[in-house]
Amino acid sequence: MRDITADMIRELRERTGVAMGKCKEALVLAQGDMEKAVDVLRKAGMAAGVKKEGRETKEGLILTGEDKNTLVIAEANAETDFVAQNDRFKHFLHDVVKQALETKPKSLVDFLQQHYYKDKSITIDQYRNLLIQALGENIQLRRLEVLHKHPDSSYGIYSHMGGKLVVIVELQGASDQEGIAKEIAMHTAAESPEYLKPDEIPPHVRAREEEIARSQVQGKPENIVEKIVAGKIKAFEEQVCLIHQKYIKDTSVTVQQFLELCAKKIGKPLSIRCFWRWKIGQS
Repeated sequence: MRDITADMIRELRERTGVAMGKCKEALVLAQGDMEKAVDVLRKAGMAAGVKKEGRETKEGLILTGEDKNTLVIAEANAETDFVAQNDRFKHFLHDVVKQALETKPKSLVDFLQQHYYKDKSITIDQYRNLLIQALGENIQLRRLEVLHKHPDSSYGIYSHMGGKLVVIVELQGASDQEGIAKEIAMHTAAESPEYLKPDEIPPHVRAREEEIARSQVQGKPENIVEKIVAGKIKAFEEQVCLIHQKYIKDTSVTVQQFLELCAKKIGKPLSIRCFWRWKIGQS
């Protein structure tokens, strides 16, 4: 019998959507034969899921849930918007968020192996497979993140396009300023920043922008080239960094300046600790 490797288990998991442990068991029973392992899983009652797992999932919904100490954001995908708007699909995502809020899993992989709180006889991943069989489409729980709230922070949540775009902004400095945090979340949804501030831009991204800028000013004196390149990099930072973007509701100020004005009004220093901007199908 062939040795059962992690790559084989991963491949079977990707093909079928079945839990890693079950994939390993199927490969052992099939003596390492991938196609026979697929048949083992199909015979175990997961045929519909296996048949549809390879289909592309471009539609779906993103949902958040929170309590006093925790915030959860999750994305579930389907093949069509028709299924994504189905009540059973929505209930599945709601159940995912509710359970993750209670169990606070360390990873999506761990979460999928948890027993479903409404039916302990199945795991979350098996619940997903049952949904595939019921709705007739490939359904994936694509990503899940558990955020642990800071006592000195406010959290603004903005959902756009019926849950196809969701933004969370964590505002440090006060625990009662959700309104300001949501204003910045709405700006983030519209303006699509890639980073919070310039020092978060990866070196290779900055280097690429500098290379492009220099290629556009060839033949000019070196001292002028440096000034032009510096100006182009500054413009790039203003485009991709949240705190340096022009605030969408008042373009006379940046997001950072808007925040400073808000801080002055409430008498507390405020800063953006981080943000999450999730869009359906985003890599």
